[in-house]
Amino acid sequence: MKLKRSGRMVDLTTYLLQHPHQLIPLSYFVERYQSAKSSISEDLAIIKENFEYQGIGSIITVAGAAGGVKYIPSISKEEASGIIHEIIDMLEDPERLLPGGYLYLTDIIGNPNLVNQVGRLFSSVFSHQKIDAVMTVATKGIPLAYAVASQLNVPVVIVRSNSRVTEGSTVSINYVSGSTKRIQTMALARRSIQKGANVLIIDDFMKAGGTIRGMISLIKEFQAEVAGIGVLVEAQDGAERLVDDYVSLTRLASVNEKEQRIEVEEGNYFNQKETNNNE
Repeated sequence: MKLKRSGRMVDLTTYLLQHPHQLIPLSYFVERYQSAKSSISEDLAIIKENFEYQGIGSIITVAGAAGGVKYIPSISKEEASGIIHEIIDMLEDPERLLPGGYLYLTDIIGNPNLVNQVGRLFSSVFSHQKIDAVMTVATKGIPLAYAVASQLNVPVVIVRSNSRVTEGSTVSINYVSGSTKRIQTMALARRSIQKGANVLIIDDFMKAGGTIRGMISLIKEFQAEVAGIGVLVEAQDGAERLVDDYVSLTRLASVNEKEQRIEVEEGNYFNQKETNNNE
């Protein structure tokens, strides 16, 4: 389609935002807009400058015959802080308190706009790492995992408590729940992860980390690697933590069931993001 430059740049920006982490040959845009390669390169330079100024990501160029351009999403510190504090305000609602120090999260995880923002937050931390798949455990972590995977342009792998006939042969392991100390089982289809894959684990709530520890063990059974761990809420209740290296958006600082009081603070997101971006 032949467009004026203004229309071309709008369409080009939209296309890049809808195809994150996808290497797109310049020839594709030349044909799409029926424009010279030099014109497309100039457009991309302007869009790149604007993306970086707004803190929404960058555009990298890969040279060579098999090269092209790739949009890497990001998020500014100010916007990230606003999203995290919005979540904190929601979490501190006393009506969320459940027995055992857990919080009701279903409405947050069921909010598409908020979940998409969470996906942007986590993907920006791991955007410069090689991620082949995002793993979560059924069921509450699924929307978060899909939001992150959408930003990273990778598939989602869902771990279940038992195998399903529709998934073919599976790998099952036993793990010890960090909070209840009970032995539980998790299973994953053999076709889900390739040997040597880099897997990002995403979960909604981490207390002691037993479930995440189980997913780590399961990844090792596939001879794959853990690329990182991200959790929406981590609990800080004095229980022995079974996982050390992770990224948390919020931290459940204290819970008073008698007074129906919940105190939530920022997790380690900003420290971990800075560390990852400096590596």
